[in-house]
Amino acid sequence: MNLLITGVTIADPGSKFNGQICSVRIEKGKIDAISAQLSPLAGEEVFDGAGLFLSPGFFDLNCTAGDPGFETKEDIFTVTAAAGAGGFTGIAVLPGTQPVLHSKAEIEYVVNRSRNNMVDVFPIGAISYNLEGKELAELYDMKQAGAIAFSDGVKPITDDGFMSRALQYAKGLDGLLMVYPENKSIAGKAQVNESQTSVLLGMKGIPALAEEMQISRDIFLATYHGAPLHINNVSTAGSVALIKKAKKEGLNITCDVAAHQLVFTEELLNDFDSNYKVKPPLRSKTDIKALIGGLKDGTVDAVSTQHRPHEIEFKDVEFEIAAYGIIALQTALPLLLKAGFTAEQIVAKMAIAPRQILRLPVPVIEPGQSANFTVFSTTQKWLYGPEQNQSKSSNSPLLGQTLTGKVALVYNNKKYQVYG
Repeated sequence: MNLLITGVTIADPGSKFNGQICSVRIEKGKIDAISAQLSPLAGEEVFDGAGLFLSPGFFDLNCTAGDPGFETKEDIFTVTAAAGAGGFTGIAVLPGTQPVLHSKAEIEYVVNRSRNNMVDVFPIGAISYNLEGKELAELYDMKQAGAIAFSDGVKPITDDGFMSRALQYAKGLDGLLMVYPENKSIAGKAQVNESQTSVLLGMKGIPALAEEMQISRDIFLATYHGAPLHINNVSTAGSVALIKKAKKEGLNITCDVAAHQLVFTEELLNDFDSNYKVKPPLRSKTDIKALIGGLKDGTVDAVSTQHRPHEIEFKDVEFEIAAYGIIALQTALPLLLKAGFTAEQIVAKMAIAPRQILRLPVPVIEPGQSANFTVFSTTQKWLYGPEQNQSKSSNSPLLGQTLTGKVALVYNNKKYQVYG
């Protein structure tokens, strides 16, 4: 069915219609016309876009699906349902499944299982076999099968020599390594940020040093090999400073920050709510200020969700034994708005930059282009309750709260969904 969206504000810096209030007609999966006013055609569905923004579809760089092997947490169909409701038309899924995405067979499984979905799913292949950091996985075969990048997910690569060889090998394939920044020997088994808060809680803290030392090592090795590198989930002011310096020196270093790290602070742990237990841990207000500043000045390239679904038995337990992570696909937009970002900034960091990092085509809101877009409100309030939650899991501290900022419609792959 053809679709006409009326009176919507275009939010796409790559479009000549950027900032204009327009009507947009979509026919057979393509943008047919954009004009100040278009009259409905016979049989055409009309969607009122007054007060809403229409942008290239959001894309998530850092998402956990659980499929194959951990489908009780999340499967391809529930993760894409949650992604769509959050405005995402594309997601890159991490390799921490069972079996691990470390050969072409597992990559092909994800590619085939997610085929013909409204939300594009791009598998990230493991850097090391079984995520053990010892033996290189089948990088070449995985890339041929559809792996968009390579990562060991939430496991940092501890062996310097292995990291060096991985960078060298990936460069030869024109591949991108995405790494989690944590020096495990410094972080140890601590679970919260090292600060006055950790002392008051009576818990060992993870110092910012653990993240910053790992980033320093990885930047040094990437420089040595002249290889591109993406750093996931930066969380400290010192990390922002290190990456800013590397970029000034012309190094091909990119990074992202999780949306919750821009709003949640370590003080939220005072009640030992395990839904706030994430890794890297929630940091200080000073760190948040630096992360937001890094996003605005271009040091931090993109925002990711760090979507980490877990069954209730892994989160509804004592803080010390609870699993890390929150479900986050449906709450990224409200969190960015709460952090003070404009619609244009959100589009830049959640739709355009993620695709540029992965060297994927960036959708453009222009006639003749394939329709891949998100329509969203920056002011609408909505209840994020169990009925609205599209994830199979429910580990979010925001469940039950009224949030500001809502996705109204998503269109991709000749399919669209309206969210009431």
